[in-house]
Amino acid sequence: MKDNKTTHFGYQDIPTGEKAGRVREVFDSVANKYDLMNDLMSFGVHRLWKRTAIELSGVRKGDRVLDLAAGTGDLSARFSGLVDNDGLVVFSDINAAMLSQGRDRMVNEGRVGNVRYVQADAQYLPFSEDHFNCVTIGFGLRNVTDKQLALDSIFRTIKPGGRLLILEFSKPTKPLEKIYDLYSFNLLPKIGKLVTHDEESYRYLAESIRMHPDQETLKGMMEHAGFERCDYFNLTGGVVAIHRGYKL
Repeated sequence: MKDNKTTHFGYQDIPTGEKAGRVREVFDSVANKYDLMNDLMSFGVHRLWKRTAIELSGVRKGDRVLDLAAGTGDLSARFSGLVDNDGLVVFSDINAAMLSQGRDRMVNEGRVGNVRYVQADAQYLPFSEDHFNCVTIGFGLRNVTDKQLALDSIFRTIKPGGRLLILEFSKPTKPLEKIYDLYSFNLLPKIGKLVTHDEESYRYLAESIRMHPDQETLKGMMEHAGFERCDYFNLTGGVVAIHRGYKL
């Protein structure tokens, strides 16, 4: 029987089975300019957002950390230093091109002893139950086809007492909405065209942010997965939010 289920790819409705491939094409296209575009798009502020996520993670020496949608490794690199040789960081991305870029960067920085690399889909994580002290996903959840399925899968892999941190674009406060829309839909795709020769991927980025659940909705989804003491922290007027929840 044909599967007629659909999902969002930006503002488009597409068959569910097509989304992973479409997202893969986006990141295959931008992988080699990913870090540069992050700096340009956020005016460098993404580094402060990630630093805040690190501070909220509570990761310490000896912990096991899973960094999903790890990209080129900004979070994984910091976690590698925090867990030291007694701990482990699993650097994971669904996209082979991004995983390769990240692995090359980590090796060049000498982070080889406590980092492992796994290409994995957040919806179907290939790890045992109660395995990680902390799971993070930075700017990746909005690209997942079934976000609730991914949250359920993540919950299964976290140890009791462990936590999930989601760093993601979110819904800005009212004073910023119009300016943010103007920037996202007019300037951002033009920057993408100039730097990566790919305007459409950055138009998708803006659309995918608008289709992502807002702060309260995502908090409710985490609670539905079983996480407790869920909270979130708005950064830059809600342009970005960090959600945190615990498996108790």
